[in-house]
Amino acid sequence: MSRWTEADIPDQTGRTVLVTGANSGLGLRTAQVLAARGAHVIMGCRSVQRGETARRAVKGSAEVLELDLADLASVRAAAETTAEKVEKLDVLINNAGIMAVPNGRTADGFERQFGTNHLGHAALTFLLLPALRRSPGARVVTVSSLMHQYGRMNFDDPNWERRSYSARSAYCQSKLANLLFARELERRSPDVTSIAAHPGMTATDLANNMADAHRSVVMRAGGKLFGLFSQSVEMGALPQLYAATSPEAHGGAYYGPGGFNGLRGHPSVAGMTAAARDDLAANRLWELTIKLTGIAPDLP
Repeated sequence: MSRWTEADIPDQTGRTVLVTGANSGLGLRTAQVLAARGAHVIMGCRSVQRGETARRAVKGSAEVLELDLADLASVRAAAETTAEKVEKLDVLINNAGIMAVPNGRTADGFERQFGTNHLGHAALTFLLLPALRRSPGARVVTVSSLMHQYGRMNFDDPNWERRSYSARSAYCQSKLANLLFARELERRSPDVTSIAAHPGMTATDLANNMADAHRSVVMRAGGKLFGLFSQSVEMGALPQLYAATSPEAHGGAYYGPGGFNGLRGHPSVAGMTAAARDDLAANRLWELTIKLTGIAPDLP
């Protein structure tokens, strides 16, 4: 894995990959690289207009799929459209996310960060499992964050209905949920490989959106400083590209930048907190996810 780069990606000809949040940042870069390697890329985007603009920056086979992860009706429609268009799905990259946004609700009443970052992606994954299982060696890559280390799952109040809302804590909970979900999916899916990844400190729209969403001078300054010291999107996308394509990537593993504290550098095995390795919590989150979304996975 030493200094793994885009040049190490195997030929992707004949493979179909769905990338969420593909209109900008890590998602767009991932779509560009995989399409250039021969994959057909389905670009899941909340805005079709922005998605089409982004698609013009992709050299290769790509199409835009309308997908709003904060609306389960949209998730269901996107999954149905995908199932109708493709015989099999080789890779699903759960990349999209929102970060430290003010308190708000999804279309289904979930806290926005938990609902978008975890529940929306989990529902999409559940619905696409039949298409994934038709592809030998199919993978699901779920993008988490270094911030998972500050996350705590509150199973009694996951949607912040009975406690004072904290944008930072809600984000960290959602990123911890991503890791727990990825590990439990690997445990429960014998014919689909589940891998997690994180981009370290990468300059994307996420930090800028966080800064613009808050009036707090401290939060806005933090977002700007994040952007100032971040690595490029090209480098930040490498861990999820490694997880999606490398023959050396292992199910249940977590990959991120291998530099100082996982902030920058080429892909390497990343560390998980004890909370992320909690099998009982992973199982409990799985069952809670089914209950909240009303979607049960089709697994043997």
